[in-house]
Amino acid sequence: MADDPLLNNLAAQLGRVRGIVGVMLGGSRARGEHTETSDYDLGLYYRHPLDTNALGTLARGVAGPDAQVTEPGEWGPWVDGGAWLSIEGRSVDWIYRDVDRVRRAWGDAQQGSFGFNAQVGHPFGVPDFAYPAELALGVVLDDTTGELTELKCETRTYPPALSTALSRRLWEADFLLSGVRKSMARADPVWVAGCLFRIVLLCVHALHGYAGRWLINEKGALDSTERLSVTPPGFVDRARDICGRTGSMLSDVAHTLESAAELINTTRVTIHSPR
Repeated sequence: MADDPLLNNLAAQLGRVRGIVGVMLGGSRARGEHTETSDYDLGLYYRHPLDTNALGTLARGVAGPDAQVTEPGEWGPWVDGGAWLSIEGRSVDWIYRDVDRVRRAWGDAQQGSFGFNAQVGHPFGVPDFAYPAELALGVVLDDTTGELTELKCETRTYPPALSTALSRRLWEADFLLSGVRKSMARADPVWVAGCLFRIVLLCVHALHGYAGRWLINEKGALDSTERLSVTPPGFVDRARDICGRTGSMLSDVAHTLESAAELINTTRVTIHSPR
């Protein structure tokens, strides 16, 4: 993708906008895991003040008069803003990234500090370490000062402290499971499904931390887990079954919860085994 003339020309134009530090191709296309219909995700790394008027002019020039860009923060506090564009038949997404915030998230990840933050479009929440993960897995398209490339090189090494923190976070999976069991008589399928979804993702993040592999968000998380060399046999199939068959009868819910308990235990045994 780095030799794509359309993307390189667009990245060069974006790089000349006041406030833009660099442009990076992210998502499945950067990782080589895309399909023909996958979007092109362009991370626009910026510092304030960002010239959104210039970005709007550029967007309309390449995507038509109806193209719109947002101000930073309009999409929520974590997925900062940007634009959904169609350029020459391609879906091209511009996604803002405050480069100083990315640096802070990288520093926190090195210390094993993170949170899962509420964000529209991300039911599990956006982890702080998604920012350095995007850099580590992305392809730099424009970087006049070299700052983005330098930061990307740093993030290639997965922080051991983050691996430890994700392992310890399995306490939350235990807590969720205990809470559901305590309220079994209600058999509330919506609540149970939400808890099970979070349990599965906590296990998935723990396995990625153990493997020293970045995981950005929920989309494709189980496919990514399936590619890990450390993933226990049958883990992904069991995880899919847990999320797909919550059940509404008490007996069905009880069976699913036992499967979730086995998933947590299998994850814990794996991440505490010597490599």
